[in-house]
Parts: sequence; structure tokens; C-alpha cells
Amino acid sequence: MIQNRSIIDTLILNPKPEKTTMYIPAHFNESRPELLHALIAQHPLGILVTNGKSGLSANHLPFMLHPQEGARGVLHCHVARNNPVWQDLDNGDEVMVIFRAGDAYISPQWFPSKLETHKQVPSWNYIVAHAYGRVTIRDEERYVRGAVARLTRIHEASQPVPWKMTDGPKDYIDAMLKAIVGIEIEITRLIGKTKLSQNKEARDVEAASAALISQEDHFIGSAMQAVAADKRAQETQK
Repeated sequence: MIQNRSIIDTLILNPKPEKTTMYIPAHFNESRPELLHALIAQHPLGILVTNGKSGLSANHLPFMLHPQEGARGVLHCHVARNNPVWQDLDNGDEVMVIFRAGDAYISPQWFPSKLETHKQVPSWNYIVAHAYGRVTIRDEERYVRGAVARLTRIHEASQPVPWKMTDGPKDYIDAMLKAIVGIEIEITRLIGKTKLSQNKEARDVEAASAALISQEDHFIGSAMQAVAADKRAQETQK
């Protein structure tokens, strides 16, 4: 079953990337907030990159996105109290969170044009979003309890019998909540990159996507199918 169709079905080239610290050729740029918000919601495990008092640090954390908060959305997460990252930061510090939807190796052998010209090389395709923002440390029981409750409801929803915070003894849950600290990030800049062989011929994209799908890589394969279909549609309009 192919998941995340909302991302795959709407992949269209955007020729005007905004200024960014990630290298994004125009044909790989994705700047639509609604699509990047969907990517984050569907792939919530992000890499929080900080440059605090102790220098560079990276932490892998599940995030919740509240897209209607702030100008570009607000990310919410929590870390273990023993994790020094929350003490290493001051409120207002700039941080970055990296979200990855998927990736796949692309063999030049999959491109029909390679058989004719031999002018193809290996590459790697992927779909990512980078969220930059200002951090606020939320070391408050009410915030942490609410954040954990919302995160639990989201990820337990697919379980036959969803786990609830009230399933555990109150003193145990209270102790666990005291062992974590909340982090809130107001997004100030949101950029995306969908590297899906958009710079190749339609026939090459079609062949490579078929190769990926045959190897059970349906996510990137299907995303490339959408790119190929868009290229074919553009060809017919010329």
C-alpha cells in the first residue's frame, strides 16, 4: 500500500526557490507551506540541530506541528531532563529541525538514455524539509502533560486498544512527566527539497521509477512517477 499520497500526488516543479542555506537547484525546490506541513505531519521524527553554549548538537525527536500557530506554524516536542540540550539553549535561540520523507539510490543503468550516450552517473533521490525557528524552553508541568497527551493520541490512534496516560498509575505518570522538559519552536523559515530526477528526460524518470517500484520502494518510486507524468503533460502542451 502506498502511503503519503498527499505528498506524491502534488509534486510539481517550482522554479523560484527562496534564499536558503541548503543547496536547492530550481527544479528541486519545494516551497509550498501546505505540502511541507504535510511532510512534517506524516514524518514527525525530526533531527533538532542546535548550536548552543556547548557547540553543535543533534537530537532525534518526535515533533507535533501546529500549523495555525504563529506565522508559519509551531513545532512542539520534549526531551529527557537529563538531556543537556534544553539547558544549552536560551529562549530565542535559532535552531533547525530536519524532516526526511524518504530516499533512494538511483542507478544510471535504469536510464534508457544511458544505453545510447553512456552519459549518466549514479545519484540519490530524496524528499526533505528544513524548519528554522526560535526556541522556547517549556519546563512547565501543564505544557508537558498536554504535549505528551496530544502526541500519544496521534500515534496510538491506529492501535486496536489505544494506550492512554490514565492507563498508568498516577504517581508513575507524574514521575515520568517530571523527567522530561518541553521545547517549543516557532517556525521562521520553512524550505523543502524534492530531488526526484526532475532534471532528466521523462522516459528516464519513468524507467527509474519503475525500477524502484519493482524493488518495493513505492514511496520514492511513486513520487518519481508523478514527476514523469507532469513532464509528459508538459510535452503534450508544447
